[in-house]
Amino acid sequence: MSSDPAPVVAFLSDYGRTDEFAGVCEGVITSLAPRARVVHLTHDIEPHGVRAGALALVRSVQYLPDRSIVLAVVDPGVATDRRLVGVEVERGTFLGPDNGLLAPAVAMAGGAQSVVSLTNTEYQLEAPGATFAGRDVLAPAAGHLAAGVALEELGEAVDPSSLVPGLVSLPSVEEGGVIQGEVWWVDRFGNCQLNVDPDELATFGVGLGDDLEVHVGDRIRRARWVGAYAEAKPSELVVVVDSYGLLSLAMDRRSAAEECEIAAGAAVTVHVSPTT
Repeated sequence: MSSDPAPVVAFLSDYGRTDEFAGVCEGVITSLAPRARVVHLTHDIEPHGVRAGALALVRSVQYLPDRSIVLAVVDPGVATDRRLVGVEVERGTFLGPDNGLLAPAVAMAGGAQSVVSLTNTEYQLEAPGATFAGRDVLAPAAGHLAAGVALEELGEAVDPSSLVPGLVSLPSVEEGGVIQGEVWWVDRFGNCQLNVDPDELATFGVGLGDDLEVHVGDRIRRARWVGAYAEAKPSELVVVVDSYGLLSLAMDRRSAAEECEIAAGAAVTVHVSPTT
């Protein structure tokens, strides 16, 4: 038996679990690389949610083993002339559509060392139609890479600078203790992750126990900065530092998203010094 560790293919998509799409892709991968271990990051990205998929990749890839193959399929442009690419980074390889899905995670991983357009049909399945590139192009690419095929064999080299950038927003810190941010993610518990680093609040002298004012649309809520969900009083909106080190709006055992009518992508303004 080989002493080499089994190759890891980390798989993210918007396929869901009702249809067979994710399972078929795993079957393609493991038929080409029987030793491969497929890690299913999630298949519940909202349909066509490129931005949501990109953020999920950023949250996930830092915890994957070195040399992982990351297969990401959120592809509203399937069957168009958009590229499918393989991107080599220091710690592994990303495979997916060139639509901004991969870009933030690639940047976090230190940037692209090389990029190929997945054009070599020798490493693809014959497709009855062009609408399932995950099965016919991307999953075979992952399987062949896991079996030891070099990335450059899968297609022609392209300029890394030509990759489509990711559309991930950054907060704006304004005078007077005002931070213009955005909800990046709403998890299944209804916690609303903001694109705001706690250090940005600390620069205004704000810390645990202090009150903030949160504006979402025309709604204004007070939110106390706490260290744990359980520190929230009944029906109290709080701000916590989440497991990824960002500020999150939360409630204890209730959905802050439902209570405040907040969805991913919503603009949120945090007033460090509450307005009068």
